[in-house]
Amino acid sequence: MKKVFLLCIMMSAGVTMMAQQVKNIPLWPGNVPGETVKSPMKTSADNSGNVIRISEVTDPFISVFPAPAGSNKDAAVIVCPGGGYSILALDLEGTEIAKWLNSLGYTAFVLHYRVPQKQLGALQDVQRAIRIVRSKAADYHINPEKIGVLGFSAGGSLSARASTLYDVQQYTPVDAADQLSAKPSFALLIYPAYLDKGADRKLTPELHVNAATPPTFLFATADDTYGNSALVMAGAMRDAKAPVELHFYNKGGHGYGLRPGNPAAEAWPGLAQAWLKQFDKKD
Repeated sequence: MKKVFLLCIMMSAGVTMMAQQVKNIPLWPGNVPGETVKSPMKTSADNSGNVIRISEVTDPFISVFPAPAGSNKDAAVIVCPGGGYSILALDLEGTEIAKWLNSLGYTAFVLHYRVPQKQLGALQDVQRAIRIVRSKAADYHINPEKIGVLGFSAGGSLSARASTLYDVQQYTPVDAADQLSAKPSFALLIYPAYLDKGADRKLTPELHVNAATPPTFLFATADDTYGNSALVMAGAMRDAKAPVELHFYNKGGHGYGLRPGNPAAEAWPGLAQAWLKQFDKKD
């Protein structure tokens, strides 16, 4: 019993230390494009499934999770939680993912993009986040050419939009960071949604897939209502001769993050880790 108690104290101390390391960086120093007010984000009363849900964001920001000193790699990942563009599943598909990336040696940035139902605002936010992280690459000991995005569900949609619309300026530049590229170096789309909104469930017309589309990792399952999105995106990238890796499992459903007890949740992290190793080599 004493050993268990000491272990709990150590785990609690570790969580506290990590919380103390997290820094929030506002995306917009002045007015937020399309917003009239900047309000503190709101948390939904619905915490079913043991998930923290953010129900409103008008002043978007990124939370920084630095890689542990001594084991940090020079690549970084911007994490985009899902939630149907209505909410952000903050822990399930955000902070828990960031801590997993930290354990692999990657610095992570959790994007608190605008919700609810602000798809243009969300795209502006992810573009701005990529540019800000790129502008601060030296501060976090990362290579500005190794900044990727990882998204779940609607966050997967947002990450795909970032990967295919990076050359379309979505907002008026506000500072020097906006002179930098908004193109992610790579993308991981985990059970992505809304990528098959074209005719006959083909690729969403908004997405401009071509040979320059960043290398992409996709994971989904056959029993996921949104599973076709991954198939369509992978097919479009294959046809465009863009580098893509698709894993399509039989069962797992949707919205599982990396929590244990789901076969898909237990499968994709190892596959993604192996895929990410191509970006580990320090230049």
